[in-house]
Amino acid sequence: MNKLWSYVQYGYLVVAIIFLVEGIIKLSKDVQGALLMFGFAIFMVLIFFFKRRFRKKIDQRNKQN
Repeated sequence: MNKLWSYVQYGYLVVAIIFLVEGIIKLSKDVQGALLMFGFAIFMVLIFFFKRRFRKKIDQRNKQN
């Protein structure tokens, strides 16, 4: 199960890339919508780093026990 979570966390990066591409596409038509997409992309990247750090903490705790 732990191996699965290590791969699932990269899904957040995939979603961030999708939001980034959507933002670039919307940039010429709807600037406010594009900024919203860029905001979501940044949020997803932050979630990725948070989840990765949290998972590493859990792994270290499990190794000690």
